[in-house]
Amino acid sequence: MMMDPAHGTIGSEEADTRDLQKNNFADLGDDAQPHQQARRVNNDPRAGKQKGNQPRRDRRDVHGWVVLDKPIGMTSTQAVAVLKRLFNAKRAGHAGTLDPLASGGLPIALGEATKTVPFVMDGRKRYQFTVCWGEERDTDDIEGQVTATSDQRPTREAIEALLPRFTGVIEQVPPRYSAIKVQGERAYDLARDGEVVELAPRPVEIHQLTLVNQPDNDRAVFEAECGKGTYVRALARDMGRILGTFGHICALRRTLVGPFDENDMIPLDQLEALCDRAASGEGSLADALMPVETALDDIPALAVTRADAARLHRGQAVLLRGRDAPTCSGTVYVTVAGRLLALAEVGNGEIIPKRVFNLTGLTASTGRNERN
Repeated sequence: MMMDPAHGTIGSEEADTRDLQKNNFADLGDDAQPHQQARRVNNDPRAGKQKGNQPRRDRRDVHGWVVLDKPIGMTSTQAVAVLKRLFNAKRAGHAGTLDPLASGGLPIALGEATKTVPFVMDGRKRYQFTVCWGEERDTDDIEGQVTATSDQRPTREAIEALLPRFTGVIEQVPPRYSAIKVQGERAYDLARDGEVVELAPRPVEIHQLTLVNQPDNDRAVFEAECGKGTYVRALARDMGRILGTFGHICALRRTLVGPFDENDMIPLDQLEALCDRAASGEGSLADALMPVETALDDIPALAVTRADAARLHRGQAVLLRGRDAPTCSGTVYVTVAGRLLALAEVGNGEIIPKRVFNLTGLTASTGRNERN
């Protein structure tokens, strides 16, 4: 067995997200807002190319990550549906909902990559967002109803002096229109029905908060890098209150999600074009996939023999023997002949498989196994 020291564990911010159609949520944590009117988006970019009563194609096994550069106006659930159809995949899910009014990185897991979603959701997020001063809204963004106004506008000096108060571990009250449950009900459902929603503050970590630009007196552009559970909308609300001017989010873009950054993102139109080329035999959808293990970049990798791999694949533990046995403990991802096999726990002298991967089907192209 050989240990690869170039890897170790990451973790998800409950992103500042909302989805308008609450019945369309994926099961992977969201911050939804039901009353917002979203632009109609065609869930299948290839719709219209299918003829009449043509039978549906059988779904296939597709395994890997696609980091969609999500366009404004599309819900995260719609984005997953589009990619599932483009790849004709059996399974798909996203790693943290992104607001329909936001753009940027939406990691979508296909097939066995869905088993690694928690590692992406637990990672850091980075946002660039614009705060509009002078109005507070019930949703804390541009889609809500105005609840307070002010003619006062903050100076650059006042804003920069405030930022240290919102850096590090802070107490944050989530927005009333969020997916947090209150006595079994979603907060956004209660707020929509006119009930007063009192959400308790909770600790969140903001690693960095920077004033990027101040285009005019009414707007300020920020960049925030934050941990799990942080609401960017709440940041805008709270900064506006302290500055005495009120504020809400009027633009939002996500530029980092766990191990995925802007270099990994692919726009929807490029995916559609790749799909068309692949259908005509001029390319492969595998070129758009990133390997399943990309989500595990910070976890130690452990290589095993084929004999040990066979035991782990059956769900059986493997004893660590010999002087070359690794001395690590905790979560590892196991490989055999360079291929991902399982997520496992190492401890008490043995490897215990927790999640076994079956990567039969379409996977990432060989060239995608090396990150740029």
